[in-house]
Amino acid sequence: MRASIRAGLSGVAAAAVAIGAAELVAVLTGALSAPLVAVGGVVVDHVPAPVKDFGIQVFGVHDKTALLVGTGVLLAGYAWAVGVLARHRWPLAIIGIGLFGAVGAGAAITRAGAGPAAVLPSLIGAVLAVLVLSHLRRGWETAEPGPAEENAGARDAYGEGSRRRFLRDLGIVAAVAAAGGVVGRMLTSRRAVDAARQAVALPVAAGPPPVVPAGAQVSGAVPYVTPNSEFYRIDTTLVSPQVDPAEWELRIHGMVRNPITLTWDDVLRRPMVERYVTLACVSNEVGGDLIGNALWLGTPIKDLLDEADPLPGADQVVQRSVDGWTCGAPTSVLRDGRDALLAVGMNGEPLPVAHGFPVRMIVPGLYGYVSACKWITEIELTRFADFDAYWVPRGWSALAPVKTQSRIDTPRKGASRRAGPVTVAGVAWAQHRGIAKVEVQVDDGPWQEAALAPAVSSDTWRQWSLTWPASAGRHTLRVRATDLDGVTQTADRAAPDPDGATGWHAVTVDID
Repeated sequence: MRASIRAGLSGVAAAAVAIGAAELVAVLTGALSAPLVAVGGVVVDHVPAPVKDFGIQVFGVHDKTALLVGTGVLLAGYAWAVGVLARHRWPLAIIGIGLFGAVGAGAAITRAGAGPAAVLPSLIGAVLAVLVLSHLRRGWETAEPGPAEENAGARDAYGEGSRRRFLRDLGIVAAVAAAGGVVGRMLTSRRAVDAARQAVALPVAAGPPPVVPAGAQVSGAVPYVTPNSEFYRIDTTLVSPQVDPAEWELRIHGMVRNPITLTWDDVLRRPMVERYVTLACVSNEVGGDLIGNALWLGTPIKDLLDEADPLPGADQVVQRSVDGWTCGAPTSVLRDGRDALLAVGMNGEPLPVAHGFPVRMIVPGLYGYVSACKWITEIELTRFADFDAYWVPRGWSALAPVKTQSRIDTPRKGASRRAGPVTVAGVAWAQHRGIAKVEVQVDDGPWQEAALAPAVSSDTWRQWSLTWPASAGRHTLRVRATDLDGVTQTADRAAPDPDGATGWHAVTVDID
C-alpha cells in the first residue's frame, strides 16, 4: 500500500476518533455541542433561503440527514488532505487539525444556551486526532524497505509485515472511533426524555374530542388524520432537543402587565381542549406533501394571553424554542377566537420528541414558520417594528396566512388507467377559512365541480373526488379550490418564498 494512501486513511481515521470522542464528551456537555451537529446548525442558520428551499425540495423531511451526511463527507475529504499533508509538513497538519477543533468549538459556543463547556467536545477530539495521527504516521515511515532489504524476498516480507501492522492499527483506531460514536449516542439516548414522555398521563379534555364525520375519508386520498409517524417534520434543528418536562418552564413576558411563568404541572392543570388542526409548511410546493392533519390536545393560548394582559401596541407574539429558534405571530390572530393551542398531545399521545415534546404551539391558519414553535420555552409580547423572528431577516414574510390550495392524490403523475370511469381525488385546504368548492379540469376543457367530503371544521383540510369518464390518450388533470371567503386559488405559479407557493396542481396520466 502506497505511503500516500496510508497517510490519507490515517487522516480519516484520526478524524473519526475525534468525532467519536466528541460524541462521548457531548453526553456531558449537551448533544448540540458535538462538532458535526454544531457546525451543521450554523450552516442551517446561515444558509441562503434558495439553498434551503432546494434542500427541502430534493430531500424533503430528510434534509437534515442529508446535511449531516454531506458534512461528514466534506470532513472526510479534509481529513484525507490533512493526513497527506502530515507526510512532509507535520506542523501544518497539526495546524489543520487545530483549525478543525477551532471551527467545531466556535460553532458549539454559538448555540443557544451553550456554556463554556460546549467547546470541550471539539477541543478534546482535536487533541486525540493529533495523537492518533502521530501514532499511525509511524507506519508510513516504514512503508518501503531500506538498503538492508534489497533482495526481493526481504522486500516482499517487509512490505507484507508493514502492511499488516498498519492495517491492524487502522482497524483498532476504527473500532475505537465507532465505539465512541455509538456509545456516545446510546448514552445520549439514556439521557433523553423517552422515559419521561412514556410516563406522562395526559389530562382529560373539557369535552369529548370532535367526531370525524362519516365520509370524511375519500378513497384514493391521503388519510384524513395523519399518523404521528408520517407527519411531516421541517425545522432548523439537527438533533431534536431533549427537554425534561420536570425541568421545563414557560415564561410569558415582555409588553404585558402580568408576566407569567408556568411549569409542566401548571400547564397540565389548565383547562384542556382537543381540536383537529391541519398544519402546512410554507416550503410546501404546489402538490407537495409538507402538510398533515392531527388531533391536538392543549390549553387555549388566548386565555394565557388574556391573563398576561398585553400592553397597547404589543402586536407580535414572539415564541422561543429551547434551541433559540424564534417565530412571531400577530397578537390579534392569537386572540381572535380561533383554536390556537399550547399543545401537549398529538393524536391521543404525548407529543413525539421530534414534534416538540413536551409543549409546542398550534395556530390554525398560519404557516408553521411564524406560529408552530416546537419545544417552546418563552413567549414574549413585542412589536413587529422592534423584532424580526428567525426567518424574516432571511427574506420571508413576517405575516404568513395559509393560502388556499388543493392537490390531486389519485391518479398520481405518470399513472396509467383504463378507459372508462376514473376516480380523481385529493385534498384541499384553507385553514380557518374553510373550503367551499373544488373544481377539476381535464386538458383545456371546462372546470367540473368535484364532490366535497365533510370535514371536522374549517381548520382542517377537506377531501374531494370526481368521477371522470376517461377516454384513451394522454391527459392533463388540474385542480383548483375556492375558500369560504369566495377566493379561488390563482393559476399564477410562484415559489414558496416569501409567503407560500401558488398555482394549480396538475398531473399527466395515460389512458389505455
